[in-house]
Order: sequence, then C-alpha cells, then structure tokens
Amino acid sequence: MARIGLLSMSDGRDFVHRDITEFIGASATSVAEALRTAGHEVIVGDIVWTNELATAAARRLADERVDLTVFHYAVWAFPHFTMLAAEATPGPLLLFGGLDPVQPGMVGMLAAGGALDQIGRRHARAWGDMNDPDTLARVLERVRAAAAVQGLRGSTFGRIGGRPMGMYTAVADTDQWMRTFGIDVEEIDQWEIVRRSELVEAGRVSQARLWLEKSAAGVHYDGKALTPELLERQIRSYYAMRELIDEWHLDFSGIKGQPELTTHFATMDIAEAFLNDPYDWEGPKPTHVTATESDMDAALTMQLLKGLSGTPVLFADVRHYHADRDVWDLCNSGQHATWFAARSDDPLENLARTHFYPEVFFFPAGGASVHHLAAPGSFTLARLTRLDGRYRLQAMRGEFENYDTAANEAMMRMSTFEWPHAFARLHVDATEFLNRFGANHIHAIPGEYLPELRAICELLDIDYDGFGDAA
Repeated sequence: MARIGLLSMSDGRDFVHRDITEFIGASATSVAEALRTAGHEVIVGDIVWTNELATAAARRLADERVDLTVFHYAVWAFPHFTMLAAEATPGPLLLFGGLDPVQPGMVGMLAAGGALDQIGRRHARAWGDMNDPDTLARVLERVRAAAAVQGLRGSTFGRIGGRPMGMYTAVADTDQWMRTFGIDVEEIDQWEIVRRSELVEAGRVSQARLWLEKSAAGVHYDGKALTPELLERQIRSYYAMRELIDEWHLDFSGIKGQPELTTHFATMDIAEAFLNDPYDWEGPKPTHVTATESDMDAALTMQLLKGLSGTPVLFADVRHYHADRDVWDLCNSGQHATWFAARSDDPLENLARTHFYPEVFFFPAGGASVHHLAAPGSFTLARLTRLDGRYRLQAMRGEFENYDTAANEAMMRMSTFEWPHAFARLHVDATEFLNRFGANHIHAIPGEYLPELRAICELLDIDYDGFGDAA
C-alpha cells in the first residue's frame, strides 16, 4: 500500500474559483476513490487557489510523509500555484490532468508541467478518466515506483561480513548509497552469527528441525555433510539473524558466508531461504530480503523489486546456458526462497517440492542445501549494476519453464543438482546478454514491471538499461 497526497489546483480569480469549486471537488473525489479502491491510502489536501494556500497545503501533505504527491488539474489553474506547491513538496511528483471538453484541465497540466521543466523539477504526467482501466493502470505504475523508491529512504542495510571471494560487484560505496538511495549501511561481523547461534533455546530449534523433516519432500541426511546437528546449527543461525535484524533495526541484509562460515561453521542456506520467505516453521511473517555473499547491489535490487511486487525476490547466479533450448539455469546455493517452488500462500505446498540435500564439496563445513525447481510463469528480471561508477538498472522479460521429470533432473545435474534452480527463457539474445550484463547475480519477481522500473530510474536519476524487448 502506498501513501498518496492529492492536491487540486484551481483558478486564482475568486469569482472563477467560486463557480468551479464543486466541479474540482467531484473530480478529486473520483481520483481519490479510484486510488483507494486499488488499495492505497489517499490524503486529500485543500483546493489551491491562492499563493499562500499553495505553500501551506503542500507543506501539510509533505508532513504526512507521502510516497507520491499528485497535483490534480480538473480545470485551468494558475501555473505559479504548482511552482509554489512543488517547492514545498520534496518527494516524487505526478501531474494528473482531466480531459473534460468544457473545463481545460489539460491546458492547466501542460502549463504547470512546462514551468516545472524550466526549473528542472522532475515529475511525471498522466491524464484521462480514473474510471478508465488504462488510465488507472498508468497512474498505478507511478504509484508503485514511487512507493518502492521512498521505501528505501531512511532504511538500513545489514552487511554481515565483508567482500566475498574478491567480488567487486558485491561491494558498493556507502556514500553513494546514502546520496542516491538514502540508505545507511550497518557493518556487522559474522562472528555475531556464530556467537548468538549458541544461545538459541534448544527446544525452539528441535521443533523447527522436526517441522522441516515432516513438511519437506525430503531431508537427506548422510551422516557427514548433513546431520541433524548440522541442520540445527543452520536453524540456530536463522534465529541469530532474526535477533540481529531486530536489535539493529535492519530493513534488509546480506551474509558473506564464504569462505569463513562455509568452511568452518555451516552454510547460511537455511537462514537465507527462510528470511526471504513469507513464513517459517512458526507461521506467517514478513519477508526480509537477504542476499548471499553479502552482495550489496543484489540486496538493493531485491529490496526495490519487493517494493513493487510485495512477493519474495529471486537471487541466483547466471549459472549455465542450455543452448539447445535457449534456456538459462539460474542457480545459486540456498538463496531461492522456498516460496518459488510452487509460489503458493500455503508453505506446505512449497515445502512438498523442496528437498534438503547435503552440501557439496565447495562447503566443507556442511549443512543442508535447499533444493527445488522454480514453478513456471512470466517474470521480470533485473539487476542494479554500475558502469564507470554510475548506477544503471539492467532489466528484461522472461519466463520460468518446467519440463518432464527426466528432463528437469538431467538439466539440473549438468550444474549443481543439490542447489535450487530456475529454468529461465529470457527475451534477449544470449550474445547480447553475455556481452552486456554487469554481474554474475540476477534477480526476478513474477509479473510485468518494466514500466515501474523505468519510472524508478527516473525518480532515482539512474540509467535504465533494457535488454531485448525491454529496451
């Protein structure tokens, strides 16, 4: 749900304003009700027809900490009211014009928009009847983008550990994060996971292990890389992370893991999967974006995508390209939330398709690897990367596919079977992708969100870089 401020502009002549007030009010009510019906909170300000009111009404809306301010033009409105109100409105701004043939709202919107252009004030524009589904859809694209961007402001990222295995793309400049996105970074040592895990109440941990053993398609103990004790160590690590999140008020996180924890303690696969899930063994809970290998730009991309969709967000390596099918295997140790197995609101449906296998030779400390194949469907894929220090959002469309059981298994065994997989048909030529994509990690949410991603780039003043038919 977004928080939206609505401010209607009017004519500055008292005798004109008096006769059009009712029309403006009815039009504003229609806009507000359409947005409320779509699930958003709308705060309606006074109708602006004086200089003083333009500033005062805009300041009152700004004090409400709205995600998006909508300047509404049902009639001709003096453009300087918009300029004064915009000066008092620091966040994302949308101008919405009516198309009534009698009242020149479109003229008012164009005059106001041109004035804002002249001073370099960024804004978006929409027009039409909010009862028209296409018009409403265009406005809601901007609403979702603004809410996702504003949701970053004032948030804190928990960086557990430092740079993993020399990955430059996993580390970002904290000054740039604050300047561009309004995010602070809290540095926390991985020892905190180890230390706190030892203090978790034993009964709570054993109940979690029993739930996993009962609910999953299989917990495949081998007595070496995966034992009940190692699985419980991973569960303890999950609870340690939950404690850190609460204590440090973290909004999203990343865990380095490799090589210290994966060599000497246990993998963070269980912790990362269930932090990203909308549930755990204790019931429903909010998702907490957590990136493996403490990949900062991965976590930031995921937090933006979560702000758009409200769903868990996929994290994966671009592991392999099956040229015979034109399909990519998106696969990374443990990071896929179990929700992706069936994308069901019922965790048991997702767990019924999830196996917990012994970790592979990369991770001598052992533990359970979270294995499943992502359910099919249409997806938006994206990744924040940097080109010569400037942020860009690389985005594309795609579908996740499943095949018959034998083909699925054969394809998964070509890489690392024990890890989670998503077979993705991307709407981009493989050569273009491999030549241009700026990271080894990629992220995805179900549905179509390219218009919102374009809007996010405008709001953040970063570059949009679309691939294939997303260009």
